[in-house]
Amino acid sequence: MFTVLAGIFITNAVAGEMIGGKLIQLGPFTMSIGIIPWPVVFLTTDIINEYYGRQGVRRLTILTSVLIAYAFLLLFAAMAVPASGISPVTDEYFHGVFGQSMWIIVGSITAFLASQLLDVVVFWLIRKRTGHKMIWLRATGSTIVSQLIDSFIVTGIAFWLPGKLSFDDFINTAGTGYSAKLIIAILITPLIYLGHAIIHRYLGEQQSEQMIEVTAEKEVHQ
Repeated sequence: MFTVLAGIFITNAVAGEMIGGKLIQLGPFTMSIGIIPWPVVFLTTDIINEYYGRQGVRRLTILTSVLIAYAFLLLFAAMAVPASGISPVTDEYFHGVFGQSMWIIVGSITAFLASQLLDVVVFWLIRKRTGHKMIWLRATGSTIVSQLIDSFIVTGIAFWLPGKLSFDDFINTAGTGYSAKLIIAILITPLIYLGHAIIHRYLGEQQSEQMIEVTAEKEVHQ
């Protein structure tokens, strides 16, 4: 189960880095297209938090950060090799897309580590106060806090620092991205309950509940 959850988590995180250099316009607001896969990362984080605790999320966060850094090295190496004269993708196009992704990766590794480690702290602070009930509150509450940090760090490093956006556009883009993430996090709340239901069915309700309680007991004594 952890392998499947980790696979979903890592795939969406890396995909978010690869496509994040493209900005889209929704009315007067600008945001990164990376907004598509990141809610899946939030969802998976909450489920892993519930069943495997802080240790599970922290290990997966560090592993994903290492893999994102590895992707950064691959992109750097790929850009250093000249394109063939018959290549349908020229160096200019390749660098235009993935060169920006490299800035996204630098910003995202920093933001990802900070936001994920903060997410688990907030998640378990709420969990200790509410107990087994109100899954939606700890899932959404942890996202509200962690993604505030994530949105401004990643947009600042990826777009503002390299001069791709003015300061006003940076605030607009980061604020819009944050708002969009919160709206999506609220909208996908039913999927958290669906995820729990699928795991209950896969493991059996007794074993599933036992895993949750054992994890909660460990976290309470940390």
